[in-house]
Amino acid sequence: MTGTHLTTKDQETVPSASRWLALSVLVLAVLLVAVDATVLGLATPFLSEDLKPSGTQLLWIGDVYSFVIAGLLISMGSLGDRIGRKKLLLVGAVAFGAVSVINAYATSPEMMIVARALLGVAGATLMPSTLALIRNLFHDPRERSVAVGIWGAAASAGAAVGPVVGGALLEHFWWGSVFLINLPVMAVLVVVGIKLLPESRNPNPGPWDLISVALSLIGMVAVVYAVKETAVHGPGPVTIAAAVIGVGALFWFVRRQLTLPSPLLDVRLFHNRGFSGAVLADLLTILGLSGLVFFLSQFLQLVQGRSPLEAGLIELPAAIGAVGAGLMAGRLARRASVRSAVSAGLTAVGLALGACVLLTAETGPVAMGLALFLGGLGSGLAFTVTADVILSSVPKEQAGAASAVSETAYELGAALGIALLGSLVTGVYRDFTVPAGVPADAAAAAQDSLGGATEAIKALPADQGAALLSSAQNAFAEGFHVAAAVGSVVLLVTAVAAWFLLKGQRLEDGIEHP
Repeated sequence: MTGTHLTTKDQETVPSASRWLALSVLVLAVLLVAVDATVLGLATPFLSEDLKPSGTQLLWIGDVYSFVIAGLLISMGSLGDRIGRKKLLLVGAVAFGAVSVINAYATSPEMMIVARALLGVAGATLMPSTLALIRNLFHDPRERSVAVGIWGAAASAGAAVGPVVGGALLEHFWWGSVFLINLPVMAVLVVVGIKLLPESRNPNPGPWDLISVALSLIGMVAVVYAVKETAVHGPGPVTIAAAVIGVGALFWFVRRQLTLPSPLLDVRLFHNRGFSGAVLADLLTILGLSGLVFFLSQFLQLVQGRSPLEAGLIELPAAIGAVGAGLMAGRLARRASVRSAVSAGLTAVGLALGACVLLTAETGPVAMGLALFLGGLGSGLAFTVTADVILSSVPKEQAGAASAVSETAYELGAALGIALLGSLVTGVYRDFTVPAGVPADAAAAAQDSLGGATEAIKALPADQGAALLSSAQNAFAEGFHVAAAVGSVVLLVTAVAAWFLLKGQRLEDGIEHP
């Protein structure tokens, strides 16, 4: 069992002020990982110009980070049980800073993809400790709901703040600067974390099962690769093989967990209907928000012609909504009910995505800001309540396993948001009609990605270039509309499903005694 324990001494000696300061360090870690998942969205046009990736390479640069994190979170949570979560968090923070430098100075698309994957490995070491430590630091469920609310607000807001931070940097520096901002945050995290965080580990961990580690990583990456490639290019021998390998690896992983005395993940947790419903809502909330933020960044810059900072500021209401809802979520869920809070949150994200179907090149910032605020409000509410439900629905000894599942859902949602919605955008975009007379090489570059079209027109006569860019922008907008519509329907259906799955689910009220 991947249980998580503060030692008795730690539980007795963490005074109130230190608990909240310790929480601030955990929030820094979450912000670091969440900001990095979306900060790349605004840098994409500049990175495309410099490294000249293909459309598929660009999608991999965008989401390989989240795929690797999703594939390794459960394994890293289990490793934290063994070596200590504080130790894993601090080692991960140093690695995250070091690998960020490699990302900043990447010289080719292939190097960039590898560097993003390594950043994912480091990110996976940061995340598992956060929720599990909150579960053990805060024994009053109402106090813990506030702590989880702050944690959830950081996770949701990080995804929305990323574009603003990125936009401000891109106004003055080159695209690599969006990775170098990790260094000062990492330094603060390490210095403050050494002093404030109590160590946390399982006193009786079983062996770390390397076969399970490999199966979870292979299964996760192979399945998501198959989904991406099938959506963009249709099914083929390679994608079918990847899907079979991925599903087989995950099936073997689940079977293995049921037979191990100390599994990486106690899959029996999913027998709890509330737990399963919360995980599903968790995943799809973040899928909707991350896909929305990633592609809206490109829409604002490449279709509406806004600067990176302008685009980031337009997306800021999503962060404001997420923070506000996250802090109020526990109170709302207790006053109304868990299922009404989660269903309302999912509905809000679905409506925000639906509103994006109406976006055009002329849409003003106020309308977009309102849609994003609604999306942020919904994601903050749903994500925070589901995280609290996931923690509350298992014994404290299983906090590590529950945290890993919650964070895996978050990262997988972020990855699939970009992969699935992105594949729809790319699939529609590639079919656009190139104006007559455009050279074949320019046409091929333009049909590969909108960034490629922006580059291709530089070598064309003004009239021809303008016609090509207009066709490409219209195609991207059409793809964005299709993706937003599909995402909206998925979120609204999930809102209905959550209403039934979370029936009778309540947040705890009584104080726990360690």
